[in-house]
Amino acid sequence: MAQQLYPSDLKCGRISCQDVVMPRVSRRVQDRRQAICVTGEIRQGDAFDLIEQLPEKSVDLILTSPPYWGLRSYGLKARSDVLEQWKGAGHKTWDAPGYFWYRDAGGVLGLEPYPDWYVDHLVEFFNRARRPLKPTGNVWVNLGDTYFGRWSSIRDGGRQGYKGERLRRRTPAGGYLHDKQLLLIPARFAIAMQEAGWILRNDLIWAKPKVMPRPETDRLRLSHEHWLHFVQRQARGRPKYYYDMDGTEEGALDVVVCPAEPGNDGHTATFPRALIRPRILSSCPVAGLVLDPFCGTGRAVAEALSLQRRGMGFELSRVHAVTARRIMKEMLSKVGGEVLKE
Repeated sequence: MAQQLYPSDLKCGRISCQDVVMPRVSRRVQDRRQAICVTGEIRQGDAFDLIEQLPEKSVDLILTSPPYWGLRSYGLKARSDVLEQWKGAGHKTWDAPGYFWYRDAGGVLGLEPYPDWYVDHLVEFFNRARRPLKPTGNVWVNLGDTYFGRWSSIRDGGRQGYKGERLRRRTPAGGYLHDKQLLLIPARFAIAMQEAGWILRNDLIWAKPKVMPRPETDRLRLSHEHWLHFVQRQARGRPKYYYDMDGTEEGALDVVVCPAEPGNDGHTATFPRALIRPRILSSCPVAGLVLDPFCGTGRAVAEALSLQRRGMGFELSRVHAVTARRIMKEMLSKVGGEVLKE
């Protein structure tokens, strides 16, 4: 018997109310809900390396929330002299190095000295993902914004400005990088993806009804994040890709009110199931492959399995990869699926 898809504890709402609003399931999907070989796999390592291991045109949906710029270390160690190394090699500071140079110099994704480097590295990854992504595939990327400060607060967990242990890192100012500046990183990433040839179909706003208090008295609190939906260009004509409107939230609006959910095993940056499910139902066919290349503790992978899709996750942190495998196995035991690789 198929697992119940819409548990009552997952609350997600339209902008006009706080009622429980779950994605609709089309009759087409219901009719196809039969015995399907559901498989799951978590690979530990760098997504930039692991994406090259996937077969060509094998992924139906990339659904992910990469590390945000300048907020968390996730227990990963980054060298603080990467910029000095880059300048010492004779390069201009604003000319971003490729990701592999940056990594070899001791850098970690999300802890680049400049947000422009970070955006370039994200686009570099998704360009690498073109090969394994099916021509009809979808990409959903969850990104939040942040403010610039010459002295940044980097935490292992939690958010910028909250209590807890932190690393103070000096970030060079100049140009649009000025203290108290909202950086518009999701917009910069979206535009960079467009310039790289991707088609932006939606900028879904995740509005959070409750956020933690902030000490600032001269601005409003950030209470939303972005879910950016990309598809690929076709050789001729308009883009053609899989999409089932019946899988979206009621009303199919691009603003969704949804409470945040607590993370797993110390991982605080976890997107809520109520936002993941409509993206999977609408953007991946039954039995299709959902890939989260920055999977954290594997919530998107587990949700894909619960919806009779195949799930795969990449995770750089060994600690979080262990948690992701455990959560994946627990879900596979419920749906009668199979672990592809230990």
